[in-house]
Amino acid sequence: MKITSWGINYAPEPTGIAPYNTELCEFLKSRGHEISMVTTFSYYPAWAKLPADRWRFYRTDTKEGVPIHRCWHYVPAKATTARRILHELSFGLTSFLRILTLPRADIYIVVSPPLFLGILARMVAFLKRSRYVFHVQDLQPDAALGLGMVKSGAFMRLLLGIERFSYHHAVAVSGISESMLVAFERKGVPVEKCWYFPNWVSRNVAQMDPATHHSFRESHGIPPDAFLAVYAGNLGRKQGLRVLVEAGRLLKENPPGGRFSSIWIVIAGAGVMRLELEQELAREPAPNFLLLSLLPEPAYRAMLAEATVGIVTQAKGSGQVVFPSKLLTIVAAGLPVLSVAEADSDLARSVAKGNFGVNVPSAQPEQVAQAMVNLTRQPDELQRMAENGRRWVQSFSADKILGEFEEKLRSL
Repeated sequence: MKITSWGINYAPEPTGIAPYNTELCEFLKSRGHEISMVTTFSYYPAWAKLPADRWRFYRTDTKEGVPIHRCWHYVPAKATTARRILHELSFGLTSFLRILTLPRADIYIVVSPPLFLGILARMVAFLKRSRYVFHVQDLQPDAALGLGMVKSGAFMRLLLGIERFSYHHAVAVSGISESMLVAFERKGVPVEKCWYFPNWVSRNVAQMDPATHHSFRESHGIPPDAFLAVYAGNLGRKQGLRVLVEAGRLLKENPPGGRFSSIWIVIAGAGVMRLELEQELAREPAPNFLLLSLLPEPAYRAMLAEATVGIVTQAKGSGQVVFPSKLLTIVAAGLPVLSVAEADSDLARSVAKGNFGVNVPSAQPEQVAQAMVNLTRQPDELQRMAENGRRWVQSFSADKILGEFEEKLRSL
């Protein structure tokens, strides 16, 4: 098949949606399909383009045999709601013009966000006499409303109208979680058009060489017998990471138990909330708390190899519309999970179903701190959770998930 994937994120961006867009294209290429990617210049999660890309309007690269058509877009220095809208609209316009110059594809895979791509995809499909699959990584209107970024009113009705239009004209609508499929049906998408297409364990995930262990702790002054809880990835509003700073302050009054000498929390990443977290820590430091930059892949793997638990957080109001893909990487690395999410979220349900961690409600720093203390006293339980996680994550292998999606594309 001739396939064009269309989305705002792609390699070399290391986190978020980009790795999945990249691996999907490379998988389809390896399966003999004629695949190309229409995207923008790398900017995420730092929200800044590389200096060499800032004044480029279009460029075509090739990676692993996949042509990558990059298009200019506006990247705000501070990502407010209004600037995010302009950010996404600018990519929509330049990528739409670029895609019109490319050969017709049998099918277009459109990745949302941006939501606005749905309208443009309908226009492309009409002009090119083709069809599109609308793949949803994030239910943008629901997330914006749940987080208070947008209030009910005319603008929200506009977003919901764009969403309905995008879903209606797509040949299929795919989502990364069961809750998304329920939401699609609630929004009027026929059940036969709803595809379950979850994120997967990256093919690049591999167990660390034991010889590299302790390099992360040693380089950051973390004792080898400390309980180490780590978060890595995007520092955005949907993550609600201030709860970890507040929990870190409370831990000075809650000593660990068992074999652990102390409790350390590490946040490593980049995003729109980084400055706020820095200011919060500068105002009142938390003991045994590190805020690091986004780690290169070897350092990230070393951190996971030496951590005691991996943390996955969600802000209150986002649990029904976002499923954090970092959960898969953490579990595949053999770590128990401490999730901070609403009890009815897909994240909390996954942790409970797989029995590979504990969940604490969003925005409850006291409970987060207490959960860490409790885990220090349960070494056998930590080991059991890690083993359960390894079994659970096997159903999210890249070959399985991507192979099933390819078969659905062929069925069209």
